[in-house]
Parts: sequence; structure tokens; C-alpha cells
Amino acid sequence: MTTESGATARASTPRILVIGGGYIGMYTALRLQRRLEPGEAEITVVEPRPYMTYQPLLPEAAAGAISPRHVVVPLRRVLPGCRIVVGEARALDPVKGTAVVATPASDEEGADPLELRYDQLVLAPGCVSRTVPVPGLAEHGVGFRTVEEAIGLRNHVLEQLDIASSTRDAEVREAALTFVFVGGGYAGVEALAELENMARYAVRHYHNVRAEDLRWVLVEASARLLPEAGEALGRYVLRELRGRNVEVRLETRLRSCRDRLVVLSDGDQMPTRTLVWTAGVRPAPLLAETGLPLSPRGRLRADASLRVEGVPGVWSAGDAADVPDLAAGLPGAVCEPNAQHAVRQARVLADNLAAELRGGESAEYRHRLTGNVVSLGLHEGVAQIRGRTITGYPAWLVHRAYHLSRLPTFNRKARVLAEWTLAGFFKREIVSLGSLEHPRAEFERVAGPEQGPDAP
Repeated sequence: MTTESGATARASTPRILVIGGGYIGMYTALRLQRRLEPGEAEITVVEPRPYMTYQPLLPEAAAGAISPRHVVVPLRRVLPGCRIVVGEARALDPVKGTAVVATPASDEEGADPLELRYDQLVLAPGCVSRTVPVPGLAEHGVGFRTVEEAIGLRNHVLEQLDIASSTRDAEVREAALTFVFVGGGYAGVEALAELENMARYAVRHYHNVRAEDLRWVLVEASARLLPEAGEALGRYVLRELRGRNVEVRLETRLRSCRDRLVVLSDGDQMPTRTLVWTAGVRPAPLLAETGLPLSPRGRLRADASLRVEGVPGVWSAGDAADVPDLAAGLPGAVCEPNAQHAVRQARVLADNLAAELRGGESAEYRHRLTGNVVSLGLHEGVAQIRGRTITGYPAWLVHRAYHLSRLPTFNRKARVLAEWTLAGFFKREIVSLGSLEHPRAEFERVAGPEQGPDAP
């Protein structure tokens, strides 16, 4: 075990350890970096990837409306005053104030994981996809939480159009042109809508594939779409999708997907080569192993100041914690783990942590959601702002304006705005770059033993 206690800081310098570089982790570290004086504290951020993913823009990245590099925020660039450790926290000891972190180096044989010491801990490891033991799901399903999954799905959808265009096998063609999404929340609705919009545009360039040949199916276990949003918003999205010939199956579950054959709880079966799983998330497994107080939903119990209840020096928010929703005015109400709450909770958390270091007073988190925005493809969307519903092109503009305002740093905002502006003057690119997922495949093929006796 390699122990690092912050040799770059004085012995008396408080050590702040941030587990997770997502919304809570990155925005908290960014605000602490701005609020604290140089040398006032040492901030270390631990994250498996050296970037934060702005997930609300993943559907647009999957549809090719925005470059993948603009969906991610490089942590080393936006957090120059913090130490970035690329790795995954495997164990925590809140009593000793230590965290065991597995890094790329420790994955190699003989290398030891890091043991990081801290005085203040921000625990925000995020969440993971909530899966169920459906036969065939692990073999054939794909998630939609990372930029890699989004770009892989874009390539996959375009490759299915190529397969359908080039085969004479009716069964292969049917499976290639059937796209099944499980989960009718924000992720599932926006991913399906953006990709359906992209595919509908792409088939204009195929001589033997029409938009009517594509079959899009959205499976949702509850009685309405967007259960986390208002009922009126869900009804509008349902009408819009069905108007685009999307089959929306409410109160339906996935029973099996063995051998690329989807079986639903309503008895319907359909061959498909595309199964996207967006049926919710669950807290990161690390939380259950910390010994910290958890709610029935498996999240940390936090108070309104974002402290973990009963554990000094430990803070949490976002997906990792159940935070009291004081604005709701209902006993026991907790904030929904969405991006709107997360960005604001990170701000309060950072301010309270800075006040803790300086002996000041903490503030309570209180925010009432102002509305919801949903993208349904290029120039299509729906927004609900303070009880007013906006649809179509205006809603799509509101969606983009809102998320542009939420992106961190002026540099990132300017890049995204420039790309959106330029995209208005050019047609969509519909090229599949599936080889990006296996960059060595071509070299391995030509460098293999079958290359012949003349090889050097």
C-alpha cells in the first residue's frame, strides 16, 4: 500500500478529498478552488476518468449534433488548483480519515493502490445503471451513461442501416432496422428521439431503406413517460413520439433478450440487433461498503447543509445522497437526484466546507425546481417553465440555452455555441466510425501470422 499524505502541502494545511469528478465533485472542487486562498487547503479529486461528462448533451453527441469532445470537461484544465488522481476509490475509513484508491498503475501486477489521507471528505461517486437479471441483457444490451456508450451507439445505429441496405435476408434486415429502448425517463426518451431523428435523416441517402422501414420501440414499466417530470409533459412527449411512429409500450417490462430476440411482458416478441438500457440508476456500490448511514434507497443520509448525518468531516450531495427538500415543505421530502439540484447543491456544499475551515456558519440548501426541458431531436423539443409549456422549435432553443448556461467555464460554453452556430449552415454528417471502438483491429489483421513468408 502506497501512502500519500500531501507532501506538497504544509503539515497544518487541511486536506480535502473529493471522491468523484461528476456534477457534485467537479463543481464543488471548482468553487472551492475559487473561494479558498492559495495554500489554505489542499484539494484532491479522485475520478476514474480524467474528465467530467455533461450528460444532458449525450443524446446530441449520439446524434452527431455536437462533437463528443465538447460533451466532456477535462478536469486537469478546469481544476488547475487541484490535484487530480485518475483512479477509483475502493475503500474508505472515516475514523482514520483514509481512502484506498486503485489507479491504472495499481492495476499492473505488483503495484500497490494509493492510500490518501484527508481531513474533509466530499463523497460523490455518482451512480451506476440499475439493471435486473434479464436473460441476455448483459450479452446484448448497451447503456447510455458515458460518452463512449453514446458514440458507440451512434456508430452502431448507422451500421445497422448499412447492414439492412446490403442484405437480402429478410430476417437480418428486420432485426437491423428494429431499435428497442428500455426506460422512459429523460435518458431513454432523449436518446431515442435524437437517434430516431438522425436515422430518419440518414435514410435519405440509402436507395433501398425508407424511414417507414425503421421500427423504434420504447418500453416503460410505469404508466407514463418521464415519471420524474410533470404529468402534462409526459403526455405531450407520448403524443409526439407516437406521432413519429415510435411504439411506446407503457406498463411493460423486458422479459428476455436471448439470441437477439426481445420478449416483452405483454407477450410481444421482436428480433433486434439494438437494445439500449436506460431503466434508471442506483447508487455507486462504494456507498454500501463505507459503513456510513444510508437511506432506504441506498443513498447517504445528509442534512440540509450537505453533511452526512452523524459523521464529522464527511459531505455528500447529488446522486450519492438523500438531501432534505426544504422547498417542498413536506415532511421527509428529499431532492430528486437531477442535474438542476446537483449544480446548486455543489455550490452550497463548497461554501459550507469553506466556512467550516474558516470557523464560519453553514447555510441550508433550498431550491425549488423551475421547470424541465426535453430535446426530441433537431429543432424539436418540449419545455415546462414555471407552469408554462413550450413546444417545438422554441422549446428546442430553450433546451439549448439552458444547458449552455449550465456548462462550466466560458471556454466550454464558447466552443459549444460555436459548433451549434456552424452546424446551422451545414448538413449532418452520417458516417459511422465504428473502427474507433477497435482501433488496433486493422493492424492486428495485417500483422498476424497469415501475412505470408515475405514478412520481415
